[in-house]
Amino acid sequence: MLKLLAVPSSATTDGRKLIITRALRAFVDGMVYVMLPGFLLALGLSGVQIGAVVTASLLGSALTTILVGIYGQRIAPAKMLALAAVLMVATGIAFGVVSSFVVLLVIGIIGTMNPSAGDVSAFLPLEQASLSASVTNDQRTAMFALYNLSGALVGSIGALCAAVPLWFARKQKLTDLTGYRITFFVYAIAGVVVYLIYRRMSVLSQAKPTGAKSALGDSRRIIFKLAALFSLDSFGGGFAVQSIFALWIYRRFDLSIGTLSVVFFATGTLSAISSLLSVRIAKRIGLVRTMVFTHIPASVLLIGVALAPNVWLAVTLFIARGLLSQMDVPVRSSYVMAVVKPHERTAAASVTNVPRSLASALPPIAAGWMLDQSRFAWPLLICAACKIIYDFLLLWLFRHIRPPEEQ
Repeated sequence: MLKLLAVPSSATTDGRKLIITRALRAFVDGMVYVMLPGFLLALGLSGVQIGAVVTASLLGSALTTILVGIYGQRIAPAKMLALAAVLMVATGIAFGVVSSFVVLLVIGIIGTMNPSAGDVSAFLPLEQASLSASVTNDQRTAMFALYNLSGALVGSIGALCAAVPLWFARKQKLTDLTGYRITFFVYAIAGVVVYLIYRRMSVLSQAKPTGAKSALGDSRRIIFKLAALFSLDSFGGGFAVQSIFALWIYRRFDLSIGTLSVVFFATGTLSAISSLLSVRIAKRIGLVRTMVFTHIPASVLLIGVALAPNVWLAVTLFIARGLLSQMDVPVRSSYVMAVVKPHERTAAASVTNVPRSLASALPPIAAGWMLDQSRFAWPLLICAACKIIYDFLLLWLFRHIRPPEEQ
């Protein structure tokens, strides 16, 4: 296990810095997705309105990722990452001072706020392409596993700390709303630190790319198929993003933010461990099979969560699902980077992530409406069904398309 925790020997300094920035962003994302529903409820928003804000945030991620795909071949990776960090700072400050539902929707669309445990921001395609270039092929999956580990583990710590600003506000005899807003200012401060790290990346990362005329060449057909499949997966996932799950469990079992923070911490910790395990599994059965054979059991556990008769069984199954649900993430990223040429990586990451963000954007509104009508976990069941269908399609279409290290 300690060997798996080590940074791959071939990793460059830039790669190591990206592990750090991923951890910093994950920490504040973890705080945000736990307290966001409570903050919006404190503002007096309905379930549909909360779902709309989540949707706006996911749509905003898709729009900024599209821009990354368009300009990824024209602007240096480190410079684009620095611009994204500036937007992150502005997003945190804006959420920290605004109360209007309409304005929050606008900020969600143009900002970087992440309402889910996974990374759906414009940072992702840029960091994925740079990370893949920072290591050799045989250590690529291990590097992505470490990258995902830093996100999942530190994100779970962030989720555990989500109640701290609220506790601090109450200790100082301030309103709960003030406590919620403190979280967004912490988010903005993290954006400043991330910006400074990006500005210190190597000369190579600061230089303008010299890629081909077309962002995607021979790999276009493969990437479009993967994008379609990933969209189905994300469409299902949109019904059960962390903010929606938190809203369901608030209303179904009246669980406190402090208790939910512990649940998300435990889930995130198991997800982090699974990132390391996925490297060994992938070496034995391949990247595609690892994605499918770990994802299906996770969906079955989610069905169990939806049907659980009490909060403790639901929470136990949800935590157990954490060991499997994110195991495909580093493997999937590694697979996408492996089946395209180096100059296509930024575009490939963008093309596969934009449809994912768009597909996951609309379900939260429907999920919020469902939870307004009933406390039953219909959104979780829909999520599980979509993901199982995705897994079977992925295995059928890509079982014979292997990365270089498996040939």
